[in-house]
Amino acid sequence: MKINTFRLKPNQDLKKSLQEFVNINQIQAGVILTCVGSLNKAILRMADENIIKTFDEKFEIVSLIGTLSTSGCHLHISLSDKNGNVIGGHLKEGCIIYTTAEIVIGELQNATFNRELDKNTGFKELIISTKQIN
Repeated sequence: MKINTFRLKPNQDLKKSLQEFVNINQIQAGVILTCVGSLNKAILRMADENIIKTFDEKFEIVSLIGTLSTSGCHLHISLSDKNGNVIGGHLKEGCIIYTTAEIVIGELQNATFNRELDKNTGFKELIISTKQIN
């Protein structure tokens, strides 16, 4: 596994920046190993819903998990507010960095992730291909 690290700065969009990093570095099969930081705006799709909620307040990123590739990403995030209450959901564009986001991505050298529309779910779902490493 190859390890990639980078840091986002204030006012950057978390999801857009992740996808941009993946595209520039041609990551074909990536996983979030860790992410810590903060947001001052969060946009999340809630569990088993088509409801998207916007939160205009400061949050600590307590967890970010998911898969990444040049064909798209699937990310879930957990955030804590000033009282320690935690919310979470599917990461959407528009989550804006407050102070920083320190990100570590693992790149799987023997796989390729693609996303194809699944008629049953209505979402682009993960298709995994393996490749030989010489």
